[in-house]
Amino acid sequence: MISEIRNQFPILKKRGAKPLAYLDNAATTQKPLAVLETIDEFYRTKNAPVHRGVYALAEAATAEYESVRDHVQDFINAKQREEIIFTSGATAGINMVVSGLAADYLHAGDHILLSDMEHHAMIVPWQDAARRKKLKIDFVPLTAEGRINLGVYKKLLAKHKPKFVGVTHVSNVLGTENPVREMTALAHKVGALVLVDAAQSIAHMPVDVQKLNCDFLAFSGHKMYGPTGVGVLYGKYELLERLPPYIFGGHMIEQVTRAKTTYAPLPEKFEGGTPPVAEVIGLGAAISFLQNIGLKNIKKEESKLTAYALRALKNISGLTLLGPATADARAPIFSFTLKGIHPHDIATLLDREGIAVRAGHHCAQILHESFSLDASVRVSLCVYNTPSEIDRLVRALVTIQKRFYA
Repeated sequence: MISEIRNQFPILKKRGAKPLAYLDNAATTQKPLAVLETIDEFYRTKNAPVHRGVYALAEAATAEYESVRDHVQDFINAKQREEIIFTSGATAGINMVVSGLAADYLHAGDHILLSDMEHHAMIVPWQDAARRKKLKIDFVPLTAEGRINLGVYKKLLAKHKPKFVGVTHVSNVLGTENPVREMTALAHKVGALVLVDAAQSIAHMPVDVQKLNCDFLAFSGHKMYGPTGVGVLYGKYELLERLPPYIFGGHMIEQVTRAKTTYAPLPEKFEGGTPPVAEVIGLGAAISFLQNIGLKNIKKEESKLTAYALRALKNISGLTLLGPATADARAPIFSFTLKGIHPHDIATLLDREGIAVRAGHHCAQILHESFSLDASVRVSLCVYNTPSEIDRLVRALVTIQKRFYA
């Protein structure tokens, strides 16, 4: 199955003395032919503005664009298509929620509860809102294994009665899969709204917003084999109705007069301006790609790959792995340090061997601080990666060690 999947990715067919081993999928995934050809075909034969033209080409483009909204609704099992908002990515979706809630839902002294493993896209908008609105932000610490400390989480819920909880479904550094369904249920008991950052889970496992019962959920297209510049914000209908618009301009209006403006109904209220039409249609192709393989099949195969990688990395002397040491409730994301070698040096030397990894703080400085680190090396796998690529990585890391320790 893996060879058939890999054959759908042109960039993975690059040959040479050191073929590409692309292990930076938490940053962005490569794109299959189905996505590339869908976008190319749209620009070649279907390109037109959506929602505004009454001529045939524009109406066809609008129909295809809006069909993706239905596709996303089915993909994450939302109740209504109007609950699907197209954005430029998970960051934009999170910012839309933060901005909207800070406008009139939250008041001075209200508490926001995040975790130490959150991406900066969840932390920074709230810090700005807290400064402006005099809100208080609390952080749930992590266990030594790199999981959210549920005991402390429950205590913070009981103590502060937060109005909002923001939590990542899967850590982009540790690979930890958080119990977001349980965390959401606990948060709702104290009256908190919950936003789930699904950027790192959406391509690795089934995501059902009704089962999770989260109030909002955000993800990006480019981390799930789709194009950059597009993402989705899901929100419960009644909550999206209450939130004010985030971008003002064309399409998101119902009527504009000299005295006032009334806004369009959902989802148009949140989609001001010309939308990323080709990218949305490419997102639809990416969802079809995932559905054709099956998210349950992907999770099963990636769990095997995760276990294989954990065993292989464990055998490297001087390597310290961040996060869970077993494949249970874990995505194929592995961050680590090598004793005496800076992460950026490791990434640079791996690149010379055709192995692409990430080095740095991965937009998670608070998490790294909790491990007393400034940076780490991150290896992130997906459905087209193989055990042989992990073997290449291990051999290269051992060679790097010999070079530095000689």
